[in-house]
Amino acid sequence: MKCFKYALTVMLTILSYHLAVASSHREAPLIANDPLADNVDLYAFRNPYNPRNIIIAATYVPLQLPHGGPNYYQFGENVRYEIHIDNDASIPGDEIIYRFTFQARNEDPTTFFNIRLGSENLKMTYKLEKSINGGNTWLTIVNGGPVPPNNIGERSIQSEVGLNVPNYQTLVNQSIRNAITGEKVFCGPVDDPFFVDLGGIFDLGDAPRQNGTPADGLACMNTSAIVLEIPIPYLRKAGARRIPENILDGDYVIGVWASASRPRMRTLTQGGESYSGDWVQVSRLGMPLTNEAVIPIGMKDYWNAITPYDELADDLLDQYFYNPELALYMDDDLFGGAVPAFGPLRIQRNSLQAFDFGNGQDGLFPLKGSAAVAGTALDDAIFGTLLLPGPGLPRSVDLWPAFHTGVPNFPPYQLATGKEGNPLAPGKPFVNNFLPNGGDMLRLNMAVPPTDRTDPNFSSLGLIQAAVLGLTDPTYNTTTDLQFIPNMDGFPNGRRFEDDVTRIELQAVAGVVLAAVGLWYDDYTAGGDNPVTQDLLDVLTYTTGVEANDAAFGTKFPFLALPWAGDSECSGPVAMSVANLSVPNGHLSLGAPLQANQEIGMNNYPNPFKQSTEIRFDLAVEREVGIAVYNMSGQVVQQLGSGWYAKGINRLTWDASNQPAGVYFAKITATDGTILQIHKMIKNN
Repeated sequence: MKCFKYALTVMLTILSYHLAVASSHREAPLIANDPLADNVDLYAFRNPYNPRNIIIAATYVPLQLPHGGPNYYQFGENVRYEIHIDNDASIPGDEIIYRFTFQARNEDPTTFFNIRLGSENLKMTYKLEKSINGGNTWLTIVNGGPVPPNNIGERSIQSEVGLNVPNYQTLVNQSIRNAITGEKVFCGPVDDPFFVDLGGIFDLGDAPRQNGTPADGLACMNTSAIVLEIPIPYLRKAGARRIPENILDGDYVIGVWASASRPRMRTLTQGGESYSGDWVQVSRLGMPLTNEAVIPIGMKDYWNAITPYDELADDLLDQYFYNPELALYMDDDLFGGAVPAFGPLRIQRNSLQAFDFGNGQDGLFPLKGSAAVAGTALDDAIFGTLLLPGPGLPRSVDLWPAFHTGVPNFPPYQLATGKEGNPLAPGKPFVNNFLPNGGDMLRLNMAVPPTDRTDPNFSSLGLIQAAVLGLTDPTYNTTTDLQFIPNMDGFPNGRRFEDDVTRIELQAVAGVVLAAVGLWYDDYTAGGDNPVTQDLLDVLTYTTGVEANDAAFGTKFPFLALPWAGDSECSGPVAMSVANLSVPNGHLSLGAPLQANQEIGMNNYPNPFKQSTEIRFDLAVEREVGIAVYNMSGQVVQQLGSGWYAKGINRLTWDASNQPAGVYFAKITATDGTILQIHKMIKNN
């Protein structure tokens, strides 16, 4: 017993280090001391408003307080910020690289103010270079590109003693540039688009919080963004068809990663510093959360210093994907009880009463070389030994390829629809972002159409929601034909600003990808009629408690929300409810104004809650609606109201003290029965 208690204490201590689920905010010891070169996040998605183009955004310099004067945050002058693109697995390394270097100039050395009388101190500009031969030669495509100043406050931006412009949006618009090769570019401060309950996560994985209200730890914080809009023909594989063969055309897959490099030598002088020597990579980012929640603390600096191509050749790093540490806390036979918030997340230990995906177990390896895997991606003759490299490596078939190669449109990586109980059989195609060249990258199939942000099926759960629709919606689950399913363009097929990557990746560690292809959870009996078991529902309805950004995304380039102002009322983490995934633009914060294309917004506070919660709904115009609460079975729990409600925010209180803990839905309907809005709520014990 003493040994067990000691082991549990050790594991909890390790957990406090490894659950840095904040994308790439201060993720490794060395880079935490160099925030100007710290990769924060990376996004790549097809522009929903102009599908001919791809949006790639890389953010740097984490956790910026908007009132961080007198020396406000900025890009580093002695840093190379690069966005790397791989589009051909047959050619080693990158095919395309965009390189940004920044320079600051003091326009008025007589003042300590950052902005005064039309001058900026320090005014920053950038040079953008492009290489289409892996970095052998470079072409300058933007020179002297402006970076808007920090959003210090109304007097600095709008008054006659400041910059005297109408608003901060004017500065953003003035800073957008068109490169000589056709790309659109923006560099500057923005609201940090990532959202996560940092306080809960770092408190030994307390997400959702078992006691208390979740709070977005990045709310009211800014970051420095580099955003590119690039025509698809610039990015697709050389020789690819001008029009894709289909929406999963493999010639349209790209791998994207971002990096920051510094000169090797830094010399401190009186009142300054100088740099010299070769450039050394100090930070990188591809898939979110890799270096935070997968790589152990002793390897984080090493991981930052190598490229994805180095990583793929390093067998030492593979072990952390084959047997991820997070899975230890999703397994009751190991340390599942140590993290009660992860209670709904349980991996398959006896899938189909045959396959064990617990850490150290064999997963699908017992099938290696058998007739069962012949002709599938697990056949050595198809993809070699990539996916079944050996025993004791259970997640080599799902987590490892998701982070290292992408997923091919090939059995068994097709939805269980049409498989008739055999997970290795052909099923319904729903993803192909296979690019087995390099390790950790954000892989995107550019042929997949974007999901309209006003589509009622648009979801921050990305490919997971696409899989749910493909398995349960009669529009898609009655055929194995290739169809566009909403959110096929979502993470991990690229990454949209709205995608809740923290929740998706925790669900993936909990085996949801295995379930999607037919390796169902342990409470499903092989040959049974309904694989939608309680274990599956628990994983699908799991929430961290924060599933939406604290500010609305835009509908025009660069799409990110404006940076918070130093004189604004927003001054720290704010309570956030579970996002209503059908809200246009994917998010709505408490009390936020409706966007131009929204008629109704809905939220509740607190969420999760224990006894009662206040449901708030924002109407664009006065209208007659009905509001009711439903349980997971679709039964009406309580009618809350019906009648005419005023324009603006309306409030109703739901007393749920006599209801069991679980997931509930508030639904607003029009007088003709049309569903106007549905919002998910969580009741805890």
